[in-house]
Amino acid sequence: MSLETVTEQEFVIVGKLGRRRGVSGEMFVVPETDFPERFLDMTQIHVLIQGDWQLMKLASARFVGDRIVVRFEGVTTPEEAARLTNRELAVPRDQVVSLPENRYYVFDLVGCEVCDHNDGSRIGSIAEVELYPANDVYVVLTDDDQRLSIAAVEDFIKEVDIIHRRVLIDRSGLFDAHQS
Repeated sequence: MSLETVTEQEFVIVGKLGRRRGVSGEMFVVPETDFPERFLDMTQIHVLIQGDWQLMKLASARFVGDRIVVRFEGVTTPEEAARLTNRELAVPRDQVVSLPENRYYVFDLVGCEVCDHNDGSRIGSIAEVELYPANDVYVVLTDDDQRLSIAAVEDFIKEVDIIHRRVLIDRSGLFDAHQS
């Protein structure tokens, strides 16, 4: 599962600008992605300024220790950098890092219809994905407003079809008989 999150249909948040660093306009980035190294090859990124995504060119990006530091073209002083603190960073959705097979972005899963893999009956839709060390948990909102938690493991998740926005589960043993 990746931590990148969708803000709108076309942009995916990959980080947030932290505090300034040094005197040349550099800033720390708080990554909101499982792939912080992605910043090293970027030449531009969208920055949320006064409610609008503005495309800004990167003059540099590097690791300082284990943290990402960026500098934008035209931002050369600590005061200019400070005005960008706490702004979100995003890329167009078609520029997200490709994931290995059977791995999905949270934003792709949220909203997917959840159905029984045996009979195809609709159970509800994924309202959120909770991230845990052992395994993720899909929180499903049923059509009658119940919240069900399903461990994202092979025993229960039988098929994920992101293109058709559908997840098939084996609910045997998951829910009480009255919910079947």
